[in-house]
Amino acid sequence: MSETPVGPARVDSSKRTWLIASSCAGVVGGVATAVPFVSTFQPSERAKAAGAPVEVDIAALKPGEKLTVEWRGKPVWILKRTPEQVAELPKHDAELADPQSKRNPSEFTPEYAQNEHRSIKPDVLVVVGICTHLGCSPTDKFQPGPQPSLPDDWEGGFLCPCHGSTFDLAGRVFKNKPAPDNLPVPPHTYLSDTRLLIGEDKKKA
Repeated sequence: MSETPVGPARVDSSKRTWLIASSCAGVVGGVATAVPFVSTFQPSERAKAAGAPVEVDIAALKPGEKLTVEWRGKPVWILKRTPEQVAELPKHDAELADPQSKRNPSEFTPEYAQNEHRSIKPDVLVVVGICTHLGCSPTDKFQPGPQPSLPDDWEGGFLCPCHGSTFDLAGRVFKNKPAPDNLPVPPHTYLSDTRLLIGEDKKKA
């Protein structure tokens, strides 16, 4: 009895694409560093909606600049604070509702961000840009000094235009404001000095 010839095994198209991409990455080597990692390996829309981690290249982020990425359908702010902005953080603790971020840490502030700057690196803030009052998105108010809806001694931070809640440059809410808690710090870790993984606390194996 003759046997039916066995053809080559079918390769899933998504796996084949990944294999090709991996092979190409090995060939181009140093050229890959010139391409922002987030644009190369960004999760699909379905994966992001399900909460897939998002990798972000912050190499081009300069002091005083903010980058916004999406994770789980929410805006995540990555702010590179200047040395002056970091130095100002402890100076208004008495005006904050939760300066040490001790309220609901499992929901708002992971252990590694329970510090004065609420971050892993003092100069890089990573927070979810949604007010803890009614879910509005605060606006940037980085310029210090008197401004509409802000105190005369304002040192920079965020203002929720809906009901007037104010947050400092560590995402900590000021006293006597509608927002009950600080802006949430999402789980995140550093894959390198300039690459962040939003959505996971530990490095990939």
